[in-house]
Amino acid sequence: MSDRTCLSIVLAAGLGTRMKSDLPKVLHEIGGLAMVGHVLKALSGAGSDRVSVVTGPEMPALASLVAGMMPSALCHVQEERLGTAHAALAAREALVQPADDVLVLFGDTPLVTAETVLKVRDALREGSDLVVLGFETRDPFGYGRLLTDNGKLLAIREEKDASDEERKVTFCNSGIMGFSGKHALSLMEEIGNANVKGEYYLTDAVEIANRRGLKVSAVAGSEVETQGINTRAQLAACEQDFQDRMRRAAMDEGCTLLAPHTVYFSHDTVLEPGVTVEQNVVFAGGVHVASGATIRAFSHLEGAVVASGCVVGPYARLRPGTVLEQGAKIGNFVETKNVTFGAGAKANHLSYVGDASVGSKSNIGAGTITCNYDGFLKHRTDIGSDSFVGSNSTLVAPVQLGDGAFVSAGSVITQDVPADALAFGRARQDTKEGRAKALKEKLKAAKDAKSGSAT
Repeated sequence: MSDRTCLSIVLAAGLGTRMKSDLPKVLHEIGGLAMVGHVLKALSGAGSDRVSVVTGPEMPALASLVAGMMPSALCHVQEERLGTAHAALAAREALVQPADDVLVLFGDTPLVTAETVLKVRDALREGSDLVVLGFETRDPFGYGRLLTDNGKLLAIREEKDASDEERKVTFCNSGIMGFSGKHALSLMEEIGNANVKGEYYLTDAVEIANRRGLKVSAVAGSEVETQGINTRAQLAACEQDFQDRMRRAAMDEGCTLLAPHTVYFSHDTVLEPGVTVEQNVVFAGGVHVASGATIRAFSHLEGAVVASGCVVGPYARLRPGTVLEQGAKIGNFVETKNVTFGAGAKANHLSYVGDASVGSKSNIGAGTITCNYDGFLKHRTDIGSDSFVGSNSTLVAPVQLGDGAFVSAGSVITQDVPADALAFGRARQDTKEGRAKALKEKLKAAKDAKSGSAT
C-alpha cells in the first residue's frame, strides 16, 4: 500500500454512558491499553499515513493519549453528537486534503487488526468507491444487514426496517467503512437527517453512492474482531477474546502454556519461542521474555526483561525496571524492582531487592531486604559478582558490596564491604543459663493472674 495515501478517521467521542463511568468510553482498557490505542496500532500496521481522531468536548485525557501514541495524528472536536456522518465531518479539515483511501473506524472496536483494515484498502485499490466491512454471525438480531448481489452492496438495512426475508441475512454491518478519496467528502456532505432521531448516519452513504452509479462493495471480517463495546459486560467479553488471541499467538510462535486459560497478557507482551509459562501467570505491560526462560506458577511480571535460561517463580513479582541476565533465578515470594541480576545470579526465596544491581553468580539469601527508601529519596545497593548475602540480612542503601564479598546471616549492613571481605553486622549473642525456665514460669503466673481477675 506504499503507493497509496490513506486518511483514517477514528470516531471516539462517545461518553460511555452505559458503562456508568466518568472516563471516556474509548479510554477503557483491553490488555492494558486504551481501546482507541488498539485501533491506532491497527491503522499504523495497515499503512495509514494520516490519522484524525474525533473526540467529544472536554476530553483532554483522550487527546493526550493520542498525542503520546501517534504524535502526527490530529484531534477534532465534535461539539454536538448528531450521528456518525456528523462525527466524520468534524474532521473536515483533514478530508479536504487529498488522499487515495479514506477509512472511518470506531474507537471502541479494539480487536480489529491491520490485516482486516488492509482488506478494505485492497477493495478500494481494486476500484471500489465505497467499501463496507461486514461479518457473518449466527445471531444477526439488532445488526444492520448487508444486502448484496454478485459482490455489489445494494443497501444496509437496519433491523427495524428489514423485511422478514431480509432479517434472515446473516452478513451484518460492522460500521467500518472505506471511501475513495475523490468521493469521500461529497458523499458525507450529501447525507441528510430525515429520520426519527434527526441524526446523520454514515450508512446512508451506501444508498447515495449507488444512486450516483459508483461501485459499492462489502468485504468480510470476523465477528470477534469487529465487536463494539458499550457496557462493562461487553468490555469483559472483549478482554477475554483478546486474551484468547494472545494465548493462541504465543503457542503458535512456539511457547508452552501449561494452562493457557490462566495466563494473562498485556498488549505489548513479547514471549520468544521456547518460553515455558506455568499456571496463573500475569504479564502486565512492558515484559519481554527470551527463548528458553521458564515462568513458574502464580508469578506477576511488569516492565521486566527476562533473558534466556532464567527461571522466575513460583509466586514471584517482577516490577518495572527488572532485568534478569542469562540464567538468573528469582524464586518464590521474591519481589524485585529497578534491579539488574547478572548472569547466573539468584534470589531463591523470600527477599526484596530494589534499586540495585546484583553481579553475576551472586547469591541473595532468604529474607534479604535492600532498604532503598529513606522516606524522601531512593538509594542504590550495588552487589558485585560472586558475592554471598546470608539469610535475613538487611542492606541499608546507599551501600556497595565488592566482588566476592560475604555477608553473614542476620547482618545489618550500613557500610560498604570491600571485595573478598567478610562482613558481620549483628548484635553479639548473650546466653543466660537456666533463665528460660524461670522466665516461662513468670509469664505463666502473670497469665493465670490475668485470667483470674477477668472471672
